[in-house]
Parts: sequence; structure tokens; C-alpha cells
Amino acid sequence: MLSRVAHSLYWMARYIERAENIARIVDVNLQLLLDIRDLDEKKLTAYWLPIVQANGDEDAFFKLHPHANGQAVTEFLVFQPENPNSIVQAICAARENARMVRDQITLELWEELNRLYWFVRTPAARQLWKDSPSDFFQQIKAASLHIIGLTYSTLIHNEGWWFAQVGKFIERADKTSRILDLRYQSLPEKGLPKVISHTETLEWSAVLRSCSAWDSYKSIYGAEITPRLVAEFLLLNEDFPRSIRCCIAELNLALRRISGVAEGRF
Repeated sequence: MLSRVAHSLYWMARYIERAENIARIVDVNLQLLLDIRDLDEKKLTAYWLPIVQANGDEDAFFKLHPHANGQAVTEFLVFQPENPNSIVQAICAARENARMVRDQITLELWEELNRLYWFVRTPAARQLWKDSPSDFFQQIKAASLHIIGLTYSTLIHNEGWWFAQVGKFIERADKTSRILDLRYQSLPEKGLPKVISHTETLEWSAVLRSCSAWDSYKSIYGAEITPRLVAEFLLLNEDFPRSIRCCIAELNLALRRISGVAEGRF
């Protein structure tokens, strides 16, 4: 396989995963703020800035915006053309990489990615965002998951497909680790708190929802939300497809299929 083909398939999958992740994270934060009382400007910044930090874009953000409020952060993460990691730019980059390897992907995959690309560039997308951010993010998430499903269901599972898997699972593991790491930094320096407040419970629940893990977590641990259990689930669960351990296992499988190296050898 040509390196440019592998490169394009890798980044196509990675950018689609990135767009879906950012849409979910911003949507969850908007929903969380509806449940938090007595919010002032300082508290709002404390909820919005970590999302920028989770994407590693803090320096780029403050070059464009003086304050990390809801309007500035959502504009930066959703539409800002100067931000290469915004949802719109990620979708554009995914489409460009797909165009470069049009002969390597299926018509169904190309048409859905192309449809999403043209949607986010229309005034209708901006209007939907203004009217109902939740509906806008739902469209992004549904289309992204559709594309991920088409990649799995319609592409030949050859070397190129495994490169796409590498991109997807690196991006997924990266986002899960960043979300968990930022929340972990709010804990006391020595040991976990014995009791967490109602607000902290909401915040840790938001961490799970940001990773699409809420229902899966409850199926194992029930309604008990504690930092230790949330971290254990997102880091070490073998069966949840967004846990770090599961992502690394899939990444290991993909790299072995590409390299032809059997399990237990390097």
C-alpha cells in the first residue's frame, strides 16, 4: 500500500472520530450547565475552559478570544475556521482525505461524508445551531456514527481499513484520557474524597456522558457515581469500546494485522 493512501485513510477516520467526540463533549457541557445553580462568569469559565484544554487548544483559543465564555468556546470548537480541530474543520479535513483516496472507499461512505461536509458549510447549519444546539449536535453525532458504521460495514477489511482503525482508536483513547485527566485534576491532592457533593456527582456523570458511557457504566455499577469507579470503568474495562484498555487492545490488533506480527512477538 502507498504511504499516502495509508496516511489519508488514517486521518479520514481520525478526523471523523474527532468531530463526533467534540460534538458530544460540547453538547454534554451545555446540558450540564442547565443543572448547575448560582452560575456566575467565573464559574462558567471554570466549566468552559477545560473543554478547550481537553483538546489541547488553549493557546490557540486565547489568540482569538479574550475570555472563555460559552459563546466564545462553542464558536471556537464548532465553527471557527482558524481552529483546525473545530467540528467543521475536522469534517472538511476528513472529506479532503477521503477525496484523495476516492478509489479506495465505497460510494456509500463517500456520499454520507460528502453530505455531512456540505451540511456544515451551509447557512442552515448555523441556523440550526442558533435554534437548537442539541439538535445540531445530534445531527453531527448521528452522521459521524453513520460514517463509522459504513467504514466497518462496506470497506474491505484489508490493510487500508486497518490503518483507518488505527486512526479511530488513537483518537478515541486520546479523548477519553484527556476528559478523565482534566476531571481528575479537580480532586484533592491526597486521596479521594470520602463524600462527593450533588454538583460533583453531576460533573462525574457528565464525564461518563462525554464518553457515551453513562448507560454502560450503570449496567455494571448501578446508580453509584464515584471518581474511583468512573476512572476504573473508563481506564480499565475490557469490554467498553471507549475505555483506554479496549482502545489500546484494538490498536494493538490493528498494528499487528498491518505489520504481520503475531501476538506475543514484536
